[in-house]
Amino acid sequence: MANLVTALQGVVAAHPNKAAYVFGEDTVSYEQFFGQVQAMASTLEQKGIDRGDHVALVLGNSPAFLISYFAVLARGGIVIPINPTYTPDEMAYILLDGDVKAIVALSPLVAQAETALTNLPQLKLVISVPYAEVPAIERTGDIEFMPFSKAFASGVTALVKVDEQDVAVILYTSGTTGKPKGALLTHLNLFSNAHSIGEYLEITPDDKALAALPMFHVFCLTVIVNAPLLRGATIIILPKFSPQDVFDLIPKHQVSIFAGVPTMYNFLLQTALKVPTYTSALKHVRVFVSGGASLPVQLLESFEQKFECKILEGYGLSEASPVTCFNPLHGERKAGSIGPSIIHVENKIVDELGEEVGVGEVGELIVRGPNVMKGYYKLPEETSMTLRDGWLYTGDLAKRDEDGYFYIVDRKKDMVIVGGYNVYPREVEEVLYQHPGIVEAAVIGVPDAEQGEAVKAFIVTRDELSVDEIRAFAATKLAKYKQPSHIEIIDELPRNTTGKILRTVLKSEAFQRN
Repeated sequence: MANLVTALQGVVAAHPNKAAYVFGEDTVSYEQFFGQVQAMASTLEQKGIDRGDHVALVLGNSPAFLISYFAVLARGGIVIPINPTYTPDEMAYILLDGDVKAIVALSPLVAQAETALTNLPQLKLVISVPYAEVPAIERTGDIEFMPFSKAFASGVTALVKVDEQDVAVILYTSGTTGKPKGALLTHLNLFSNAHSIGEYLEITPDDKALAALPMFHVFCLTVIVNAPLLRGATIIILPKFSPQDVFDLIPKHQVSIFAGVPTMYNFLLQTALKVPTYTSALKHVRVFVSGGASLPVQLLESFEQKFECKILEGYGLSEASPVTCFNPLHGERKAGSIGPSIIHVENKIVDELGEEVGVGEVGELIVRGPNVMKGYYKLPEETSMTLRDGWLYTGDLAKRDEDGYFYIVDRKKDMVIVGGYNVYPREVEEVLYQHPGIVEAAVIGVPDAEQGEAVKAFIVTRDELSVDEIRAFAATKLAKYKQPSHIEIIDELPRNTTGKILRTVLKSEAFQRN
């Protein structure tokens, strides 16, 4: 069974002079890229990083991320990607829980955390990025510090042979509920999902994929990094998402693949509404992909109408490497659906007893396939609750239609029960998005003395819009028990770095002013 590194070797042999990535004004070929990977792998070998060792990457979108990621895998090591915007406490938890032996991190973060790093018992090596910084190699106790520019040894190290069931990446969940859990993704998990996505989206060496999503997140890692590289495509690296940069880079490089979360699509749409000349900037894109959170149908339709394109919505989660469903590139695309199961992956809707429910019935979405994680790191009880009889229990409520297309209804934990009736926040949000004056909406349940719970909506508006107007609009579209009895207009919704709305923050005391 091939893994990501050996598959990359095959692409290098077939397309040595083809551009692997573009960063700013720098274009790097596959042969040059693999040379960088091998040189860094040699350094890791010299510094004692061996098969099975854990290496954290605390990096933004950059060549350093791509090189380090593949260099660690080439050594048979295990990559732990970490969000560089995390607080020191959040990072420290993952570094300690993840038993990290080496870190490749942004230089300012290394400087801020140098004292804390000495409290990590396993840590032996810290490599600081960017290239421009060239301090002397220093030691603090048993830890060696070196700049990224010095992390390329001469000579070629042999690739470490790995088993397809060996862990390749430990992906810590975002931790929106409790402490983050480390999902153990094997070489088979990652390779199989990247291979399936490459085939599903018909990626070829002629394609150029824009890395606007953060590379540390599994959505970008699989759909925009692993899948394109395995097919010989080119990655255009965007350090940080901004609508202006997207509108500039897509025509400049004739980008053909764009993946984003709903928030990104909304920002692009709102920007184009203000700057009409941007409307034609996305014409080179042949595949728009949405994931990470449910895409409101109204937003999908408005974006498609504005840019004369089609968005393919899919579904995934960290524990499944991540993709399990996708609307097809050819054939029927159903708005509001996450599509049918991708090849080699099986999705099913079950009730509380684990029995499959009928067409149109709501239940929990469960998944099985070669992409499903091995388990959670050092959490056997959590693993046994999530992985049962070969199935991954996602915690998402969904339904299936007669054509095998799946629809996410909501997170199981986010469902609101009003007087014994189930209310799915997404259904209410979909209605609110239909109002032309509403830019964004998020719905939660709040305690209610009479009904048990009541529906509360947080609204971001485009124009002056009153609570009474919103309430009147909702009354024409929703049954009474589904209508928001509490409405709050705010400037922006709280989100994590991938753009997912944080309902846990909305439920906190700081937001409960009404």
